[in-house]
Amino acid sequence: MPLNIVRDVNGLPRIKLTETTGSSAEVLLYGGQVVSWKNERREELLFISNKAIWKPPKAIRGGIPVCFPQFGNLGSLEQHGFARNRLWSIDGDPAPLPPANSQSSVDLILKSTEEDLKTWPRSFELRLRISLSAGKLTLIPRVRNTDNKTFSFMFALRNYLSVSDISEVRVEGLDTDYLII
Repeated sequence: MPLNIVRDVNGLPRIKLTETTGSSAEVLLYGGQVVSWKNERREELLFISNKAIWKPPKAIRGGIPVCFPQFGNLGSLEQHGFARNRLWSIDGDPAPLPPANSQSSVDLILKSTEEDLKTWPRSFELRLRISLSAGKLTLIPRVRNTDNKTFSFMFALRNYLSVSDISEVRVEGLDTDYLII
């Protein structure tokens, strides 16, 4: 399925993923960030702050920001790293993943730049497949070390979910270590 790419009011490229059932998602190349996900009833499932600034170099508050190579203030870089403040590209050579079935998807890539290497001297490729199938939104990240030495990093998809009643929200199934910030 061909990609539906439009420019928003600030000129930022936005990819619209749609399904015949009515569900949809919107992904900005700025930050590789999902900023909308609607179910088949066209109800928005993600929260975007009304204080969100939609112009670089600010990160957008809401949706699903990509945090890399650090999360929070748990390192020497800007909060949540720099991936959410960079312009990503559409990946013209995505790695094979499970069959696409009838999904609408896009593969994005972020490669280290000279600017990044000044603050985090590691060469990398960060790929992100975003797919919508049967109303289900799936994000599959992959980090590749393109450096000649090993490195450590943190990665997070920081989801801002839209909920109608916070008192009804439950988090279950966390059988491993986790961090609430």
